[in-house]
Amino acid sequence: MAKKNEEFVAHIAKRSEDFPQWYTDVVLKTDMADYSDVKGCMVIKPYGYAVWELIQAEMDRRFKETGHKNAYFPLLIPESLLMKEAEHVEGFAPEVAWVTHGGKEELTERLAIRPTSETVIGAMYSRWIQSYRDLPVLINQWCNVMRWEKSTRPFLRTAEFLWQEGHTAHATAEEAEEETIKMLHVYKEFAENVLAIPVIIGQKSENEKFAGAKHTYTMEAMMQDGKALQMGTSHNLGQNFAKSYDITFLDKDGVLKYAYTTSWGTSTRMIGGLIMVHGDDRGLVLPPKVAPVQVMILPIAQHKEGVLEKANEIFAELKAAGLRVELDDRENQSAGWKFNECELKGIPVRLEIGPKDIEKGTVVLVRRDTLEKTFAPMENLAKTIQDLLADIHASMLEQARKRRDERITEAADFETFTEGVQKGFVRAMWCGESECEAEIKKKTGATTRCMPFGEEQKHLSDCCVHCGKKAQKMMYFAKAY
Repeated sequence: MAKKNEEFVAHIAKRSEDFPQWYTDVVLKTDMADYSDVKGCMVIKPYGYAVWELIQAEMDRRFKETGHKNAYFPLLIPESLLMKEAEHVEGFAPEVAWVTHGGKEELTERLAIRPTSETVIGAMYSRWIQSYRDLPVLINQWCNVMRWEKSTRPFLRTAEFLWQEGHTAHATAEEAEEETIKMLHVYKEFAENVLAIPVIIGQKSENEKFAGAKHTYTMEAMMQDGKALQMGTSHNLGQNFAKSYDITFLDKDGVLKYAYTTSWGTSTRMIGGLIMVHGDDRGLVLPPKVAPVQVMILPIAQHKEGVLEKANEIFAELKAAGLRVELDDRENQSAGWKFNECELKGIPVRLEIGPKDIEKGTVVLVRRDTLEKTFAPMENLAKTIQDLLADIHASMLEQARKRRDERITEAADFETFTEGVQKGFVRAMWCGESECEAEIKKKTGATTRCMPFGEEQKHLSDCCVHCGKKAQKMMYFAKAY
C-alpha cells in the first residue's frame, strides 16, 4: 500500500524540493483550476469554484451584518473618467487593458476594462449623494477585474480574477477611518475563523499603498516557503476621489462639503493562500468551513450485504444535519485509490464503513490534517463529526500559526535581517524613508509588508535596521508573492 501511495502522488513535486512546482501540481491535479487559451487567464473548475462560493457566502454574510449591501457596476470605464484621478491612473496605467473597437468600428473614446472600480463608482456616488442624509453609503460589489500582469500563476496572480470590492462614502474623516479599520478586522476574523490562516494586520508604507489612497491597511500571511502573501487590503481614500469625481453633500450646517471615501477588497488569491498555508506532499488540506466536501463516505467491501444500505443511511443522516457529504460507491476504483484521492483533494474527514464496522456499531473516521484514524460509534455520529471538524479547524490554525512564528526573526542589525528574510518574516525598526526601502529591496529582495498596529508595535531599537537613521516604526519585511 505504501508503494501505491507513493505512485499516486508521484506526479506532485515535493514542497521541500520545488515549492512553486508543488503548488502548480496541486492546483492542476486536484481539479481546482486549469490554464485557458487566453494568456495569463485561468479556468476555475467546479471544485475550485465551490471553494470560492463558500468563501463568498461566508464573507457576504459578514458584510451584510456590518450594514453593507451588494450592487453591480459596469465592466468598462471611459478613459476620460479613469484619467480624473492622476495618482490612481499612474499607479494602474501599466496594467490597464483597453477596448478600442466595437465590432468593426473604432471607438471615439477608449474604454478601460476595470482594474478596480473607484472611478466608475465615484462617478455614480457624485449623482446619488446630495445631502448628509444620504450618508453613509455602504456598497459592496462581487465581480471580475483585469490587470495585465506579465508574470502569472493560478489564483495567486492572473490577468483576470474574481473578487469583492467594498466602496463607501462618509460625512467625516473619522467615520471613513473607522470603516477602513473595521473592514480590515472583518477580513482578519474571516481569515482566521474560516480559512484557518493566521494573519498580521497593519499599515502599508507610502510606496506600497494603493494608488490614490490616503492610507492603506493590509493583512499579510506567511506561506510554507516563508514568503508573504497579501490576503486583503482596506484603503482610506480621504477626499482624493471625492474631489476628482465631485462627491459632495450639503452638511447639517448648510455648507457644501466633499465626502470621505473608502475601498477594500479580497480576491480568489485567498484560495492560493489556503493551498500554500495548509497543503502537504499528499495534496490539498482544506479548512472544513470552505471544503466543498466535508465528509466522504467510503463503503468497504460494498458488494457485501447491508454495507451500501448502511452507508446510504449514514449519508442521509449527515446531510440532514447540514454537513456537506458525499458517498463514493464507484465500483471501478479500489478502496486504496479512493483513500488517496480523498487525501489529494483535501477532504477534511474520510468515513469508512464495512461489514465488521456494522457488526460493532462503529465507523472509522480519518482526519485529513493529521491522518489520524479513530473509531466512532454510529450513535450521534453527526455531532461527533461536527465536533471533529471544529477540532480540525482549530488544529490547522494552531499549526499554521506555529509554523509562521517559528520563521519570524527580530533583527537589530542588517546581517541578522539578511539572514532572516531567507527563511521568513523579519521584524525590524525602520526609518520610514522611501530610498532606504528601495535599497533594502535591492539588496535582499524583501519588501515592506506592514507596520503592525499599536498593540503589536515593539521598540526594538532607536535606529533603522538598514541605514542607521532614527527609527520611526517597527515594520514587517519579507519576500512576497
